Amino acid sequence: MKRVSLAVMLAISVLLTANPASAQPATDYPTKAIRMIVPFAPGGASDFVARIIQPKMMELLGQQVVIENRAGAGGNIAVEIVARSAPDGYTVLLGNVGTMAINPHLYRNLKVQPMRDLVGITAIADLPGGVVVHPSVPVNTIQELVAYAKARPGELTYGSAGVSSAQSLSFEFLIDKAGLKILHVPYKGGAGAATIGALSGEVKIAVGTMASFATHHQSGKLRIIGVLAEKRLASHPNLPTLVESGFPELTTASWQGIQVPAGTPRPIVDKLFNVMMKVVEDKGVQDRFNQVSAVVIANKSPEEHAKFWKTQSDFWGGLIKKLNIPQL
Repeated sequence: MKRVSLAVMLAISVLLTANPASAQPATDYPTKAIRMIVPFAPGGASDFVARIIQPKMMELLGQQVVIENRAGAGGNIAVEIVARSAPDGYTVLLGNVGTMAINPHLYRNLKVQPMRDLVGITAIADLPGGVVVHPSVPVNTIQELVAYAKARPGELTYGSAGVSSAQSLSFEFLIDKAGLKILHVPYKGGAGAATIGALSGEVKIAVGTMASFATHHQSGKLRIIGVLAEKRLASHPNLPTLVESGFPELTTASWQGIQVPAGTPRPIVDKLFNVMMKVVEDKGVQDRFNQVSAVVIANKSPEEHAKFWKTQSDFWGGLIKKLNIPQL
């Protein structure tokens, strides 16, 4: 009997050790620092959002939130890191439209599938996109750019954060619909490399987030000629949208949201959701978002976020198919 009891005790011990997430009651969460994995390099739109929400998250959670920029493969490296992490709430992803809704349709051999291997908490911000030109390009509107490009087929280049960015896909739609020939130059990062490429004149056009371009537009080093948004932004009321410019399909931008590994206990998911609601409701956070032309968005529940995520995935998957964009 003693041997049986000892075997049972050992088995229980092994089970508890093998699953630390279940060993720790969710009500104790968090008891240590949390990693926030950002799929792109410092200085980009995702990094902006992460650093805006980080202080309030730490205040509400009572623990450090450590930002880790893990760029590469269009954000897929970061997604895989989080998906393969322990489902204990201590590793979260700042996912975005590219990593969550576009990449699964664009990359042929993904090691993880976001909608299967992650659980969404909520969307938190939307960053409208913009189309900018180098000052040497004599256009001030999208219509003028279309006419200018048609007169110079194959001569112009445009830069973006990469083939999987919402902005580049939107601009490819514009190129296709308008019948233009403009060469795409993908960079590793929109606010960094692609913007620098446009500032230097290496590319004559760039697409990215308004947050990446606003300062350079104000200084005259770049010129914003169109905004990827459903309506004009309060921060830039004089800039027309692409909808106004003859492309009513282009209302999309670059939403950001929080995801955790599949299997994360529901009490932890709920706590993170409640914390993120308080984060986006904070006036200081909202003011900082407004400074970078970001719009606060939030889902009413993790389930609503899942529906939003699915709708976005269907939209971008359909666009990729319509444009005959080859898988990577």
